[in-house]
Amino acid sequence: MKNALLVIPIFFYFISCTQKRTDNTVTTKNVIRANFQYGYDFNEFNVVRDTIRSGDTFGAILDENHVSQREIYGVVSKIKDSFDVRRVKVGNPYVLLNSKDSIDKTQLFIYEKNRIDFAVIDLRDCVSAFNDKKPVTYVEKSAKGVITSSLSQTMEDQRLSPNMTDQLANIYAWTIDFFRLQPGDRFKVVYTQKYINDTISAGLGEIKAAMFEHRGKPFYAFGFIGDSVLGIKDYYDDKANNLRRAFLKAPVKFSRISSRYNLKRRIKLYGNRVRPHKGTDFAAPVGTPILATADGIVSKSEKRRGNGNYVRIRHNSTYETQYLHMKKRNAKRGEAVKQGDVIGWVGMTGNTSGPHVCYRFWKNGKQVDPFKQDLPPSEPLQKTYQNSYFKFITPLKNQLSKLVF
Repeated sequence: MKNALLVIPIFFYFISCTQKRTDNTVTTKNVIRANFQYGYDFNEFNVVRDTIRSGDTFGAILDENHVSQREIYGVVSKIKDSFDVRRVKVGNPYVLLNSKDSIDKTQLFIYEKNRIDFAVIDLRDCVSAFNDKKPVTYVEKSAKGVITSSLSQTMEDQRLSPNMTDQLANIYAWTIDFFRLQPGDRFKVVYTQKYINDTISAGLGEIKAAMFEHRGKPFYAFGFIGDSVLGIKDYYDDKANNLRRAFLKAPVKFSRISSRYNLKRRIKLYGNRVRPHKGTDFAAPVGTPILATADGIVSKSEKRRGNGNYVRIRHNSTYETQYLHMKKRNAKRGEAVKQGDVIGWVGMTGNTSGPHVCYRFWKNGKQVDPFKQDLPPSEPLQKTYQNSYFKFITPLKNQLSKLVF
């Protein structure tokens, strides 16, 4: 009997440790239809739904639902590599699945990171945490619009996602200055919309194809994976040229140029005397992310009197860029950065009368106006993939042509 008693606890512990979620709805006679959400049958629990409020903590929520401080400490220690309980955000929903008994103790804590992604902390015998996603379907849609004032306003008028503005700005960041659009410029897009459980809109998926007509010239863009090994999607025009360039047009998104490169500029701060301005100023609110305009190595990241907080990047033997007056730097000397990486945030450090980033550009050791340089493009799509590419874009181009203004 003694040996049998030793076996029994181990057997039951093994069973509880291998409890599995299931997404199958089970119905039998005399049993209530299962109500599966997040992979669990909610009929088996007392369900509490709420949102994270100011002052809420993971521990306090569990404490209010009959989980002891000792247990909470053990849970936090065990799941720290899978889920950081300190990163729950105010306003995000959560669900507690509590035991269906007089204790009403939390068995599972489900935290929604966003509309799609969620984390599950299982507090039962085998404490565990994992991340999962709600089932998402993608529906292809199309849209068109004519610019009257700004791209974002046109999107709003067309009841399109603000994220579409951001995606188009990223796609055309090297070819179109979206702060210099003209009334009458127009666009067409083929895109996907995300839906949860086929019914709940979860935002914009991706832009599959676009045509943006700027100053009467059409700019096509088609998303295509041009390297099957790396699996990286890029955007190419209707001639298989990569839309990316070696340098972004601007170090900040949706900003305006407040002062251009000007070797004869007069500055009030210095008694209206002529002082060459060898940079381009982009006005933007304090805290706006500043982006590296090209790949490179950070050669300087420091604070100096006139420059304030600044970062300088060496891109190759020919080109260097510098970004002045940052509120805070986000790149260290010797660090490799990629085009589009956030290297700091707009501020007012150094000699400046307003929030902006002064963008300086060197070519062969001489400061020049970046907007007057014939900057190199990225490599076009490899010839190996071009036949597949042209077959791929033909139906998409036909879809765009059918969108009549």
